[in-house]
Amino acid sequence: MTMEQMDILLNGDEAAAWAAKDVHVDVVAAYPITPQTIVVEKFSEFVANGIVQTEFVSVESEHSALSACVGAAAAGARAFTATAANGLQLMNEILYIASSLRQPIVMAIANRAPSGPINIHNDHTDAMNVRDAGWIMLFAENTQEVYDTIIQAYKIAEDPNVLLPVMVCYDGFLISHTAERIKVFKDPKDVAEFLGGPRKIPKIELMGKEVELSLNPENPLPLTFGPLDLYDYYFEHKRQQSEAMQHAYAVIEKVNEEYAKFSGRKYGNGRVVPYRLDDAEIAIVLMGSTAGTARYVIDELRDEGIKIGELRVRSFRPFPYMDLERYLKNVKVVGVFDRAQDQGMQGGPLFLETRAALYDLASHPKVVNFVFGLGGRDMPPELLRTTMDELIAIKEGKKPVFNRKYIGVRE
Repeated sequence: MTMEQMDILLNGDEAAAWAAKDVHVDVVAAYPITPQTIVVEKFSEFVANGIVQTEFVSVESEHSALSACVGAAAAGARAFTATAANGLQLMNEILYIASSLRQPIVMAIANRAPSGPINIHNDHTDAMNVRDAGWIMLFAENTQEVYDTIIQAYKIAEDPNVLLPVMVCYDGFLISHTAERIKVFKDPKDVAEFLGGPRKIPKIELMGKEVELSLNPENPLPLTFGPLDLYDYYFEHKRQQSEAMQHAYAVIEKVNEEYAKFSGRKYGNGRVVPYRLDDAEIAIVLMGSTAGTARYVIDELRDEGIKIGELRVRSFRPFPYMDLERYLKNVKVVGVFDRAQDQGMQGGPLFLETRAALYDLASHPKVVNFVFGLGGRDMPPELLRTTMDELIAIKEGKKPVFNRKYIGVRE
C-alpha cells in the first residue's frame, strides 16, 4: 500500500538530509565540503531542533568522517555521511576498510570535479576514481530520486546477503543546489516500517556460540574488526566481497519493487531505467541529471521519425551488464556519454564498461563515446542534438565509428 506523502520544496542536498532524517540514522559524521555542505548543515538543524536523536559528530577531515562511520557501524549503528570530490579522495583509504569490514554505511556524494585546477562544479570523475573500492554506487537523476535512493540504500546495504556500503551519487550544483518540489513521507514511522525497524545485526557462530556481528561490550568473546589478514585468508575475504556485490544485483531490484509499492515511484528495475527502447535502432547510455535533457531531445527526434531511445544507468556498481545486453542487443548504434575524465584509455569509464558488456552479443552494435560537461560545463539540448545527429550519421554509414569525442570543448 502506498504510504501518505506530502509535497515539499527541497534541493538535492536537503533531500539527502531529509531522507537520512526519515531513516532516523543513529550517527552522522560531518565534515563540510562544497557542494555537499548543505547535507550536514541541514541535518544539524534536525538534531538541534530535537527532531532526531542522532549522534552528530563534527570531525576534522573527510578521512575522520568515514572513520567515525566505520566505528559506529561496527558497533551496530546506522551511519551516514556525505562528501564530494577532494573529500572523497581523502577518504580513499577508509573506503576500502568500510567495504572490507562489510559495514552498511550510506554516503551521499554530490559529484564534483576533483582539483586541479581548482573547480567546485559537477562531473563524475570523483566517483569514477573510487569505482573499485567495493562500494555499491547508485546514481540519481533528480532531487526526488536522491531522497528515494538514500532510503532504498539502507535496505540494500543491510540485506544479510549484501552487507556492503552504498554511495548515493548526484550531480553537484545541478541537483545539490537546485530546488524541486518532491514528495516525502508524512510520517517517518512509515520509513522505519519499510526498513523493517531498527538495524538488524546479522549473527555468526563464534567459539560455539551465536553472536551478533558487531562490537558489543556486553559480548566478551574475541570478535574483532580490521585484524591483520595476510595471504592465508585475505584472498578468501576478497572473494566474499565480490560474491556480496553479485548478490546486490537481485537485492537492488527487489528493493526497487518494494519501494514502488510503498511510495508509488519506481526507477526501472533499480539498476537501469530504459526509455523508448522497444523499437530503437539508436540508443544512448548515460548517468545523472543529463538523462532528462536527453529524453527531451529524443522525443523531438521521435517526432521526426528517428528510432532512438535512452538507457540510464542507475547502478554503476554492481555494473548492470546483463541489462545492457538485454536492452541494447537489437540496436545498431550506441552512444555512451561520460561526464568523467579519461586518462590514457580508449574512452570514459561508462563507455569501457558498456562496450565490454556488449562484447559477447552475437551481433555487436557500433559503440562510440562522448565525453562532456567536465568541470560543470553545460550540456544544453542543442549540443545534445549534435551528438545524436552524429549517431544517426553513423547508423546510415555516412560517418565512421570513433572511440571518443569531446563535446562542448574549445579546440
